[in-house]
Amino acid sequence: MSQSKVYNSAEEALKGVVSDGQTLAIGGFGLCGIPEALIEALRDSKVKELTCISNNAGVDDFGLGLLLQTRQIKKMISSYVGENKEFERQYLAGELEVELTPQGTLAEKLRSGGAGIPAFYTATGVGTLVAEGKETRDFDGRTYVLEHSLRADVALIKAQKADKAGNLIFNKTARNFNPDCAMAGKTTIVEVEEIVETGTFDPDEVHLPGIFVQRIVLNASPEKRIEKTTTKAVEGA
Repeated sequence: MSQSKVYNSAEEALKGVVSDGQTLAIGGFGLCGIPEALIEALRDSKVKELTCISNNAGVDDFGLGLLLQTRQIKKMISSYVGENKEFERQYLAGELEVELTPQGTLAEKLRSGGAGIPAFYTATGVGTLVAEGKETRDFDGRTYVLEHSLRADVALIKAQKADKAGNLIFNKTARNFNPDCAMAGKTTIVEVEEIVETGTFDPDEVHLPGIFVQRIVLNASPEKRIEKTTTKAVEGA
């Protein structure tokens, strides 16, 4: 019988997988769809010198911002500094290496890495700092820049539901960078809000097949913090 993919805690799921100097692909967009329990367990593991591929780095005291506070990240590959003042401070002070990448290019780098495509051409960034030092080529009279795809030693992602085989369903906007990160990881660990028996899902419901997932951990009550709250006064209130 094959070993179960389900682990009792985020700490157990990371055990024997994460180590110093690794490259990690971490799903989510802002604070939406981030594997918050796995990130906290990663902080507590005290692994360091990490390169993190993620759209952004959370906020100062949540998400990947926790790993910036503890100086466990040496390099960020991302598209957005966002609302994280510590991310901005470390970058401007030269304490953190940052590879800023256009958002669509970042998504395609991960997707291509997972699909076994080593590089691709894109028009995004041509004529800007993004293209400096990179190969360019003309197709049908338009210039494109060569971008290399990304692979990660470990991917940490978040989904709404998983069956015990690792087939995943994402909830709305959380189906953003998570599938791409999962495909790009050599070992993928998913944090989910619900685990069901294998065979429960209609195959057409599955957003990512279990072949891409090696470990599953349940977090039935995530915090789901809102990054930036905007309110409007109600007339007559």
